[in-house]
Amino acid sequence: MRDFLNLRRVIMIAIAAALVTWCIYSLRWDWLANPKYQSMMLRGLWQTIWMLVVTMVIGFALAIPIGFVQAAGPRWLAWPARVFCSVIRGTPLLMQIWLLYYGIGSLFPSIPWIRDSAFWPILRQAWPYAVVALSLSVAGYEGEVLRGAFKSVPHGQLEAARAMGMPRFTIFRRIWLPQAVQRVLPTIGGETVLQLKSTPLISTITIMDIYDVAGRVRRDTLVVYEPLLLLAVTYMAITALIVLLFKWFESRFPSKVA
Repeated sequence: MRDFLNLRRVIMIAIAAALVTWCIYSLRWDWLANPKYQSMMLRGLWQTIWMLVVTMVIGFALAIPIGFVQAAGPRWLAWPARVFCSVIRGTPLLMQIWLLYYGIGSLFPSIPWIRDSAFWPILRQAWPYAVVALSLSVAGYEGEVLRGAFKSVPHGQLEAARAMGMPRFTIFRRIWLPQAVQRVLPTIGGETVLQLKSTPLISTITIMDIYDVAGRVRRDTLVVYEPLLLLAVTYMAITALIVLLFKWFESRFPSKVA
């Protein structure tokens, strides 16, 4: 208790409490009572969280084979995977989103069999292009991380499993993949936070996330600082949840690997 209530911590808590009190009573928050903005904020928050979860799951699922073929071959698959990772990591994410939405997406209406297909109601919306772009971004970065993780798994364990007659897929599922994931789990947590900070880019293709909601509130009410402060607090809260979630994941894995 004495360590918790040391002088430095007490001063920091007092400063934080003073700032929060000043923000509550000195800034303008009456716009929060408007049902229109409440609905927009809930929708934007859902859109951000949904986009984050979906793209991380899809991207990591793609990153596993991308990283594996770079580490174990065959060579004719390893080289395309390396080129893919280099292109994704070497170009801005905003450019990738625009190429998909304003580039490929603008070509679909001129292709009759796509325009007349059952997928056209989906392809004419913006969110599929955002999901693809963000998922490929995760796959490119995490694929390179997993490449190193797969290579770091001791080959002696793999050779012993082969000597015991274990099938190759079983070796991958029970030995190779779990140890690789255990090694990269802290990195995945950091990449998830970075992915959260990348989601505001989807607002450039007409998708309303929490960043876009803050901008709309500022334009409608001419209130500048309050929406941005609320936006910052929201991102910090989501980040804290991500950190706690990955700490729980890390506790579920063994603390040491061979």
